[in-house]
Amino acid sequence: MTGYANAATSVAPAPETTGESARAAGAITSIELRSVNSRFLDIAFRLPDELRSLEPALRELITSKLRRGKVELRIAARDEAAAAWPQPQTDQLHTLLQLESKVQSWLPKAAPLSVHEALQWCRGAVTPARPDGAVLDAGRRAVAALLASRASEGEKLVVALMQRLTRLRALVQDAAPLLPQVVERQRQRFLERWQEALEASGAASAVPAQALQERALNEAAAYAIRIDVAEELSRLGAHLDEIERLLTTGGEIGKRLDFLIQELQREANTLGSKSAALELTKISVEMKVAVEQMREQVQNIE
Repeated sequence: MTGYANAATSVAPAPETTGESARAAGAITSIELRSVNSRFLDIAFRLPDELRSLEPALRELITSKLRRGKVELRIAARDEAAAAWPQPQTDQLHTLLQLESKVQSWLPKAAPLSVHEALQWCRGAVTPARPDGAVLDAGRRAVAALLASRASEGEKLVVALMQRLTRLRALVQDAAPLLPQVVERQRQRFLERWQEALEASGAASAVPAQALQERALNEAAAYAIRIDVAEELSRLGAHLDEIERLLTTGGEIGKRLDFLIQELQREANTLGSKSAALELTKISVEMKVAVEQMREQVQNIE
């Protein structure tokens, strides 16, 4: 099921934190969750290197709430003051001066550090704060928002599926009255062809008429049973009732709906293969179209 959600968090600096450490603690972390349709749960992470250790916890957070879908979690860390020049500390500059002197003592031709290079070194020397708890909290909020987004789409899917159920019920009702007529018509046609075949072969004069009549009736009855689709229509109705019950009840019903859709497809195929009349063939084709439309929608339901 498709959905999108995001959440942001920032790590507030401690009261005693000053200078570059306070700037690092003020970093803002944004989390984006995207979900698209998939029969199984497939999670992809796009995390900064410093937050890679949070992947197991984030994965557990997602798997505890979701069962299906291709989910992408993306975290972007942003420092609001990153564009500003750092404020180098005295100890940093002293350390940098010692390092430069040592290098130049061994490499006299080494170029001296520029102001820009010194500022870049001071900025890189600051270890950024690890906002693990804040990131996980933002992750929980993002997952909750994603669930709400998916639930909203789920309500629309239920409406669409209910419309398909109504259409299939109408087709079943259209087919039911046709069965006695179709069976009787095909039975009479079978008897007529049976009689024509006997007359053409000359067997009618060699076999008693009573025996031929009984044999013809038995064969006609067997043929009528083969083309009777009342059982298929009954099972179609039962499957439609169960699908409606699941959609009304809700919960994790995606896999059960998958199975029921397969059963609907099977019964519609059987109806078409056993059809002995054009009317039933047309109904079978329309059923297959409606079932296929339902199958595509059910793939989106968890």
